[in-house]
Amino acid sequence: MGLFDLEQQFAFYGAYHSNPVNIILHMIFVWPIAFTLLVLLYFTPPLFGHSPIGLWDQSFLVLNYGFLFTLIYALYYVSLDRKAGSLAALLCFIAWVGSSALGHRLGFSLAWKVVLASQVICWTGQFIGHGVFEKRAPALLDNLAQAFLMAPFFVLLEGLQSAFGYEPYPGFRAEVKVKIDAEIKAWKDKKQKKNS
Repeated sequence: MGLFDLEQQFAFYGAYHSNPVNIILHMIFVWPIAFTLLVLLYFTPPLFGHSPIGLWDQSFLVLNYGFLFTLIYALYYVSLDRKAGSLAALLCFIAWVGSSALGHRLGFSLAWKVVLASQVICWTGQFIGHGVFEKRAPALLDNLAQAFLMAPFFVLLEGLQSAFGYEPYPGFRAEVKVKIDAEIKAWKDKKQKKNS
């Protein structure tokens, strides 16, 4: 599967998220998971010695692993689709700044507790979405890296499609739906063979 093939990436992830309630639950919980992970990454050491780029306080924004992950995600999303990817990149950097501010304000001793509580709530919501509504294990069990990389962009594209009818290019939704339907059929056939 091509890492930079938006149709394939979206179809893979979409095959695990075809139930509307599950999609809504993911829209609610995916970005908070990313945000709270960035809160934890705020406490990683700077990549280049001591490198604050603070706007308000010298230790507020640091070029650390949180920044590196934000940059990788942002560049990846822009490479998939210039318009929606740029919005996703902006959201990633807003999340990085916000998580850095929160981490700085809370300090590690309180931040990890807030992150843990948030992660438990968000992951529980997503697993309920898969177990109760989707009736299929999450994508992360089949491809962990792809699921983590694609999840924020998937829910953003779903939201843009639902709210504004956005498509990265004409016919995108139709092409992806065919691939998603084929993936779901293959999964159901495999499940039926396994059960018989």
